[in-house]
Formats: sequence, structure tokens, C-alpha cells
Amino acid sequence: MTYSHPGTTTGCKNCSDRSLRIMCDLSGQARIDFEALGMQMKLPKRAIIFQEDDVCDAATIVCMGQVKLSCTSREGKTHILKIAVPGDVLGMGAAISGTHFEVTAETIEPCVVKKIRRSELLAFLEKYGQASMLAAKALSEEYKSAFFDARRLALSGSTAGRLAGVLLDWGRAAAGCNGTDMRFTMALTHEELANLAGTSRETVTRALGKFQKEGLIEIHGSSFRVVSPLGLETLCS
Repeated sequence: MTYSHPGTTTGCKNCSDRSLRIMCDLSGQARIDFEALGMQMKLPKRAIIFQEDDVCDAATIVCMGQVKLSCTSREGKTHILKIAVPGDVLGMGAAISGTHFEVTAETIEPCVVKKIRRSELLAFLEKYGQASMLAAKALSEEYKSAFFDARRLALSGSTAGRLAGVLLDWGRAAAGCNGTDMRFTMALTHEELANLAGTSRETVTRALGKFQKEGLIEIHGSSFRVVSPLGLETLCS
């Protein structure tokens, strides 16, 4: 695990994606003070950022890379809930309320994150109304994301539809960062992707092959590209 002072790896001011990141899109003195908060960290693949049921001592902003959020059932089975991408704020609700983490956060590729201690975060939000509004927006986005994920799993009657929904979500997120090209790197194994879509690894492998054959997606190693968003949307419905 590698640590650096805030801003030395990416830097909030010079980050090309700052406007896309809710808590980073600050202006004036608020942006300067925010950049000085916390500690920026370079993390390797499969590093645990925080664990389910631990007392929340910090919020984490994903600057680069992807992070897997999961929880464990009473039977001891791990369920993948979401893949966090650059701009996502992890543990914001728990940090503000002073409760335990509800999920485990684990990197699925080398990442850069910014960890801000709870005390620092609360003092910053109290000082800047602009930041408080962005924090509220981040929590709202987190709620909406959880709602739509649950809706997709509950209402999509087919495995193909659930998998199509996952690929569409990632494609749209990628297009938001680099224009209209819905291209992204698949950092999950087929087993993990199956867990996220609520199906089996064998079914995911067959479905991806079918999507590719029908021209809905392109796959080159770990690089995925959504070719026909409309086709995937049809499967979702």
C-alpha cells in the first residue's frame, strides 16, 4: 500500500474528471481546503478499504480504478452489490451518522483513493454549505443507485436481462467520462459478474458469447464495448 499527500497523484485542481465527481466539484476556497483534506492512497488489486460492520472512521472517494462493494448473508455467502467507479464516495452515510459500515469495499484493480477522516469531513461540511449540498447529492445518488439495482434484479425476468442491465450501467458510466464511446475494462471474473447479476458463471459465459454473436457487444480480452445500447435495453425490458 502506497501513501501520498493529497493531490500528488492526481490532484483535485488538475483532475480532468473533477466535474463528474460529486464531492470533488467544488470551487474557490472550498476546493482548496478540500484538496488539503485526508490522505491519497495508491492501492493494489484486492486491497480491502474497509469491512462490513467495522466502525466507520473515514469516508473514501474513488479517484482512479474500480472497487467492489459486497455484503455477507446470514448463511455466510458473499453478495456483490455494486462496482464503485471514479467519483463515487464510499462510506459517506456511515461517516455522517457515525455508524458501522454496511458493506465491504475491496479494489478489483489497482486504485487511487482519497480517505478523509470522519472528524475532518464533518468539520468541512459544517464550514461550507456548498460541500454540504454536494454531500446530500452524493447520498441521494447512492440511494437511487441502490434502488435501480434492486429494481433491475427484481423486475428483470431473465438472466440475459439482468446481465444486459449491468453492462449498460457500466457502458453509460464510461460514456460519461469519455464522450459517447461505451467502452470499459471488465475487472470482474465471470464468477463475480454472475454474482452481481444473480446467476451462475456458466450462464454468464454463454450469455456474453450470445451478446457478442448478435452484435450487441464487442469483447477483446478484458476490454468491453457496448455496440447496441438499444438491443441491451430491449433485453432489460
